[in-house]
Amino acid sequence: MIDKLVDSPAEALLGVKDGATVLIGGFGTAGIPDQLIDALLDNGARDLTIVNNNAGNSDRGVAALLSKGRVRKVICTFPRTADSYVFDDLYRRGKVELELVPQGNLAERLRAAGAGIGAFFTPTGYGTELARGKETREIAGRQYVLEYPIHGDVALIKAEAGDRWGNLTYRKAARNFGPVMATAARMTIASVHRVAELGELDPEAIVTPGIFVTKVVHIERRETLPGGLTKG
Repeated sequence: MIDKLVDSPAEALLGVKDGATVLIGGFGTAGIPDQLIDALLDNGARDLTIVNNNAGNSDRGVAALLSKGRVRKVICTFPRTADSYVFDDLYRRGKVELELVPQGNLAERLRAAGAGIGAFFTPTGYGTELARGKETREIAGRQYVLEYPIHGDVALIKAEAGDRWGNLTYRKAARNFGPVMATAARMTIASVHRVAELGELDPEAIVTPGIFVTKVVHIERRETLPGGLTKG
Protein backbone atom coordinates (compact mmCIF):
# COMPACT_ATOMS: atom_id res chain seq x y z
CA MET A 1 0.00 0.00 0.00
CA ILE A 2 1.41 3.38 -0.99
CA ASP A 3 1.20 5.82 1.90
CA LYS A 4 3.45 8.88 1.76
CA LEU A 5 1.91 10.59 4.79
CA VAL A 6 4.30 11.21 7.69
CA ASP A 7 3.42 12.33 11.20
CA SER A 8 5.51 15.47 11.53
CA PRO A 9 7.80 17.90 9.70
CA ALA A 10 10.71 16.54 11.74
CA GLU A 11 10.06 13.02 10.44
CA ALA A 12 9.69 14.36 6.91
CA LEU A 13 13.12 16.02 7.04
CA LEU A 14 14.98 12.91 8.14
CA GLY A 15 17.67 12.10 5.61
CA VAL A 16 18.55 15.67 4.62
CA LYS A 17 22.33 15.83 4.92
CA ASP A 18 25.11 18.39 5.03
CA GLY A 19 25.91 19.90 1.65
CA ALA A 20 22.44 19.31 0.23
CA THR A 21 20.88 21.52 -2.44
CA VAL A 22 17.45 22.45 -1.11
CA LEU A 23 14.74 23.87 -3.36
CA ILE A 24 12.27 25.95 -1.32
CA GLY A 25 8.97 27.15 -2.76
CA GLY A 26 7.54 30.58 -2.19
CA PHE A 27 7.06 33.93 -3.88
CA GLY A 28 7.28 36.88 -1.54
CA THR A 29 5.33 35.54 1.44
CA ALA A 30 2.99 33.30 -0.61
CA GLY A 31 3.49 29.56 -0.56
CA ILE A 32 6.43 29.45 1.85
CA PRO A 33 6.61 26.05 3.59
CA ASP A 34 7.41 27.63 6.97
CA GLN A 35 7.03 24.52 9.10
CA LEU A 36 9.26 22.49 6.79
CA ILE A 37 11.94 25.19 6.92
CA ASP A 38 11.71 25.19 10.73
CA ALA A 39 12.17 21.42 10.67
CA LEU A 40 15.23 21.85 8.44
CA LEU A 41 16.65 24.18 11.07
CA ASP A 42 16.06 21.56 13.74
CA ASN A 43 17.52 18.86 11.46
CA GLY A 44 20.97 20.41 11.80
CA ALA A 45 22.13 20.05 8.19
CA ARG A 46 24.82 22.57 7.25
CA ASP A 47 26.70 23.85 4.19
CA LEU A 48 23.42 24.02 2.28
CA THR A 49 22.73 25.49 -1.14
CA ILE A 50 19.30 27.13 -1.03
CA VAL A 51 17.30 27.73 -4.23
CA ASN A 52 14.45 30.17 -3.70
CA ASN A 53 12.84 33.15 -5.39
CA ASN A 54 14.51 35.47 -2.87
CA ALA A 55 17.05 35.36 -0.06
CA GLY A 56 14.73 35.45 2.92
CA ASN A 57 12.45 37.92 4.65
CA SER A 58 13.02 39.42 8.08
CA ASP A 59 14.50 36.81 10.43
CA ARG A 60 12.22 33.88 9.59
CA GLY A 61 12.27 31.02 7.09
CA VAL A 62 15.22 31.15 4.72
CA ALA A 63 16.59 34.13 6.66
CA ALA A 64 16.67 32.01 9.80
CA LEU A 65 18.72 29.36 8.00
CA LEU A 66 21.11 32.07 6.90
CA SER A 67 21.41 33.66 10.34
CA LYS A 68 22.30 30.30 11.89
CA GLY A 69 25.20 29.88 9.48
CA ARG A 70 23.66 26.87 7.78
CA VAL A 71 23.77 28.15 4.19
CA ARG A 72 26.83 28.21 1.95
CA LYS A 73 25.18 29.49 -1.22
CA VAL A 74 21.92 31.08 -2.34
CA ILE A 75 20.57 30.74 -5.88
CA CYS A 76 17.75 33.23 -6.35
CA THR A 77 16.22 36.05 -8.36
CA PHE A 78 15.61 38.75 -5.74
CA PRO A 79 18.33 38.68 -3.07
CA ARG A 80 17.46 42.17 -1.82
CA THR A 81 14.03 43.11 -0.52
CA ALA A 82 12.84 45.65 2.04
CA ASP A 83 13.52 43.21 4.89
CA SER A 84 16.42 41.11 3.57
CA TYR A 85 18.82 42.48 6.17
CA VAL A 86 20.13 39.03 7.21
CA PHE A 87 21.27 38.14 3.71
CA ASP A 88 22.53 41.68 3.04
CA ASP A 89 24.81 41.57 6.08
CA LEU A 90 26.18 38.09 5.38
CA TYR A 91 26.81 38.78 1.71
CA ARG A 92 28.63 42.06 2.39
CA ARG A 93 30.87 40.22 4.87
CA GLY A 94 31.59 37.42 2.40
CA LYS A 95 29.85 34.81 4.51
CA VAL A 96 27.50 33.51 1.82
CA GLU A 97 27.76 33.00 -1.95
CA LEU A 98 25.14 34.27 -4.39
CA GLU A 99 24.16 33.06 -7.85
CA LEU A 100 21.76 35.58 -9.34
CA VAL A 101 19.30 34.11 -11.85
CA PRO A 102 16.55 35.97 -13.77
CA GLN A 103 13.16 34.71 -12.61
CA GLY A 104 12.14 33.13 -15.91
CA ASN A 105 15.51 31.41 -16.17
CA LEU A 106 15.15 30.14 -12.61
CA ALA A 107 11.80 28.55 -13.37
CA GLU A 108 13.03 27.11 -16.67
CA ARG A 109 16.24 25.71 -15.16
CA LEU A 110 14.13 23.91 -12.57
CA ARG A 111 11.68 22.71 -15.21
CA ALA A 112 14.58 21.48 -17.35
CA ALA A 113 15.90 19.44 -14.44
CA GLY A 114 12.55 17.73 -14.03
CA ALA A 115 12.14 17.17 -17.76
CA GLY A 116 15.58 15.64 -18.24
CA ILE A 117 16.82 18.47 -20.46
CA GLY A 118 20.61 18.76 -20.44
CA ALA A 119 20.77 22.49 -21.18
CA PHE A 120 18.91 25.17 -23.11
CA PHE A 121 19.54 28.48 -24.84
CA THR A 122 17.76 31.65 -23.71
CA PRO A 123 18.10 35.29 -24.77
CA THR A 124 17.60 36.46 -21.19
CA GLY A 125 20.82 37.75 -19.70
CA TYR A 126 22.76 38.04 -22.94
CA GLY A 127 25.09 41.05 -22.94
CA THR A 128 24.96 41.42 -19.14
CA GLU A 129 27.18 40.35 -16.25
CA LEU A 130 24.92 37.33 -15.82
CA ALA A 131 26.26 35.90 -19.08
CA ARG A 132 29.92 36.34 -18.18
CA GLY A 133 31.85 33.11 -18.86
CA LYS A 134 28.83 31.32 -20.35
CA GLU A 135 28.54 29.88 -23.83
CA THR A 136 26.58 32.05 -26.26
CA ARG A 137 25.21 31.35 -29.71
CA GLU A 138 23.44 33.22 -32.47
CA ILE A 139 20.20 31.51 -33.48
CA ALA A 140 18.05 32.93 -36.26
CA GLY A 141 19.77 36.28 -35.93
CA ARG A 142 19.35 36.57 -32.15
CA GLN A 143 21.93 36.04 -29.42
CA TYR A 144 21.33 33.40 -26.76
CA VAL A 145 23.01 32.20 -23.55
CA LEU A 146 23.41 28.54 -22.61
CA GLU A 147 21.90 27.70 -19.21
CA TYR A 148 21.97 24.43 -17.27
CA PRO A 149 19.31 22.75 -15.11
CA ILE A 150 19.12 23.19 -11.36
CA HIS A 151 18.79 19.81 -9.67
CA GLY A 152 17.85 19.54 -6.01
CA ASP A 153 18.60 16.91 -3.42
CA VAL A 154 15.35 17.87 -1.70
CA ALA A 155 12.42 20.18 -2.43
CA LEU A 156 10.29 21.74 0.29
CA ILE A 157 6.95 22.92 -1.06
CA LYS A 158 3.60 24.04 0.29
CA ALA A 159 0.38 22.69 -1.22
CA GLU A 160 -3.26 23.15 -0.31
CA ALA A 161 -4.41 19.53 -0.36
CA GLY A 162 -2.87 16.13 -0.95
CA ASP A 163 -3.69 12.45 -0.63
CA ARG A 164 -1.63 9.54 0.68
CA TRP A 165 -0.30 8.86 -2.81
CA GLY A 166 1.21 12.34 -2.90
CA ASN A 167 -1.11 13.95 -5.46
CA LEU A 168 -1.21 17.70 -4.80
CA THR A 169 -3.36 20.74 -5.47
CA TYR A 170 -2.39 24.34 -4.68
CA ARG A 171 -4.10 27.54 -3.60
CA LYS A 172 -3.83 30.45 -6.00
CA ALA A 173 -0.48 32.31 -5.87
CA ALA A 174 0.85 29.86 -3.28
CA ARG A 175 1.41 27.51 -6.21
CA ASN A 176 4.33 29.54 -7.68
CA PHE A 177 7.51 27.40 -7.93
CA GLY A 178 6.09 24.33 -6.19
CA PRO A 179 5.21 22.27 -9.30
CA VAL A 180 8.57 22.69 -11.05
CA MET A 181 10.57 22.21 -7.85
CA ALA A 182 8.70 18.98 -7.14
CA THR A 183 9.93 17.53 -10.43
CA ALA A 184 13.52 18.76 -10.04
CA ALA A 185 14.44 17.13 -6.71
CA ARG A 186 15.44 13.62 -5.72
CA MET A 187 13.20 13.91 -2.66
CA THR A 188 10.14 16.16 -2.54
CA ILE A 189 8.45 16.96 0.77
CA ALA A 190 5.08 18.70 0.67
CA SER A 191 3.11 20.27 3.49
CA VAL A 192 -0.66 20.28 3.00
CA HIS A 193 -3.49 21.94 4.89
CA ARG A 194 -5.92 19.16 4.02
CA VAL A 195 -5.47 15.43 3.57
CA ALA A 196 -7.86 14.17 0.91
CA GLU A 197 -9.18 10.66 0.54
CA LEU A 198 -8.01 8.71 -2.49
CA GLY A 199 -10.18 9.65 -5.44
CA GLU A 200 -11.45 12.82 -3.80
CA LEU A 201 -9.14 15.12 -5.75
CA ASP A 202 -10.37 15.74 -9.28
CA PRO A 203 -7.69 14.32 -11.62
CA GLU A 204 -8.13 17.40 -13.80
CA ALA A 205 -7.29 19.63 -10.83
CA ILE A 206 -4.20 17.75 -9.65
CA VAL A 207 -1.17 19.91 -10.47
CA THR A 208 1.61 17.75 -9.04
CA PRO A 209 1.10 13.99 -9.52
CA GLY A 210 2.18 11.76 -6.67
CA ILE A 211 5.00 10.24 -8.70
CA PHE A 212 7.00 13.42 -8.01
CA VAL A 213 6.29 13.52 -4.26
CA THR A 214 8.17 11.54 -1.61
CA LYS A 215 6.54 12.63 1.65
CA VAL A 216 3.39 14.51 2.66
CA VAL A 217 2.87 16.12 6.08
CA HIS A 218 -0.35 17.67 7.31
CA ILE A 219 -0.08 21.20 8.74
CA GLU A 220 -3.04 22.90 10.38
CA ARG A 221 -3.89 26.22 8.81
CA ARG A 222 -3.12 29.17 11.06
CA GLU A 223 -5.96 31.57 11.75
CA THR A 224 -5.02 35.24 11.42
CA LEU A 225 -6.36 37.34 14.28
CA PRO A 226 -6.75 41.12 14.53
CA GLY A 227 -3.41 42.85 14.89
CA GLY A 228 -1.60 40.29 12.73
CA LEU A 229 -1.40 37.62 15.42
CA THR A 230 -1.90 33.99 14.46
CA LYS A 231 -3.77 31.16 16.11
CA GLY A 232 -2.93 27.54 15.53
